[in-house]
Amino acid sequence: MKKIGFLLLILMILPMMLFASPAQDTSGSLRFGWWGNVARDDRTNAVIRLFEAVNPGVKVEAEAGVAFAAYWDRLATQSASGNLPDVIQQDVSWIKLYNTNGQLQDLTPYARAGGAIDLTYWPSGAVAAGRIGNTLAGLILATNAWGMIVDPAVLQRAGVTIDDTTWTWTDYERIANQIYTSTGVQSIPPFNFRQVLEHISRQFGSPCFNDDNRTLGITNNQTAYNAVRDYLNMEMRLMNAGILYDIQDAWIQGKAMAEEPLPLGKTWNQMNWSNQLVGFQDAARRSLDYILFPSVPGKTANGTYYRASMFISMTARSQNKDLAAKFINFFVNDLSAGRILLAERGIPVNTQIRQDIYGVLSAGDQKVANYISRIEPYTSPADPAYPSGAGEIENPVMRNIVQEIFLGRLTVDNGLAQVVRDSNAVLARENR
Repeated sequence: MKKIGFLLLILMILPMMLFASPAQDTSGSLRFGWWGNVARDDRTNAVIRLFEAVNPGVKVEAEAGVAFAAYWDRLATQSASGNLPDVIQQDVSWIKLYNTNGQLQDLTPYARAGGAIDLTYWPSGAVAAGRIGNTLAGLILATNAWGMIVDPAVLQRAGVTIDDTTWTWTDYERIANQIYTSTGVQSIPPFNFRQVLEHISRQFGSPCFNDDNRTLGITNNQTAYNAVRDYLNMEMRLMNAGILYDIQDAWIQGKAMAEEPLPLGKTWNQMNWSNQLVGFQDAARRSLDYILFPSVPGKTANGTYYRASMFISMTARSQNKDLAAKFINFFVNDLSAGRILLAERGIPVNTQIRQDIYGVLSAGDQKVANYISRIEPYTSPADPAYPSGAGEIENPVMRNIVQEIFLGRLTVDNGLAQVVRDSNAVLARENR
């Protein structure tokens, strides 16, 4: 039924798009790679087909979405062989490294109001987010924020209500206990620990990575360090009580969303970015909610911030840069493309598209849009682009060490010390 509805949507949009964007006699080919899920693949491939329809002779080869970690493995292999796609999705953890290595094309000559990549309806701050030094390394595809996906049906069964504007990790521990006692449903462990550490560190005045690009923010901030340690000890208490979901299964990478514990009803929550709500809700085939992440008691700042859900970048070795710019412009600015992509990658940056699509967003997409709007008072400014090595620190460095903690092979104190030591070693190596 979903595929039928999606095809009907394309058939409705196509005549409008052809009227607004007359076919042009162009030719050439491109490759476009992204990470994602089935829902993202379907929407992205539909936009590719529409782009080809209004550009006769053009062929865009889709290197369809794989899981996040597998995507970077694929790009590393392609990069080593000099075979990167013409256009790629980029992430804040990796974009600086790829730019520093000369693998991304500066979009400055293409991107401006009325330019090949038209920025007429782009807030200036959104454009600045993709700038590294004097280079425009990528354009934000959408805006999102870190938080928690929750199953409202489980909360209701457990008699739990959450005020996400005030709740703390103390509340979280109490709620996790109540849910497990009432329903037997477990809580998700912090397999994506880097984001948790960042959220806590920012609440005490330190970014995830210090301005020197060589140390973690908690390295010389004892208050933030202690808060991260307290968080890990809290999660360990939950694990020892049988409340945390299976550690080894939670750490498996590359699973389809439908195989994750939240869609399967095995956990009541999932820590993730807001643009993942739609995919999880589709996989679960039931309504899910998205709420602010818990805070640390005694915080001095908000840990939540608006983040580029991802960037779209042109690679430096593309043999058809003008066509690549044209495709990027279509992907981020065309109303018809926007009506297909909707908010699956996050809330669109182009204000014209954002206004245009709201009325046709699914209930899940509207939840994300409303969330992004309502949390502004609970956010603080985003930190600069992550330094080289950030992606490696997230996975495998932090991911593996934290798993060792929860498997009982490292104490919290020794494990957190190793997180800092090994992460700082990567930063020192990559940012000499």
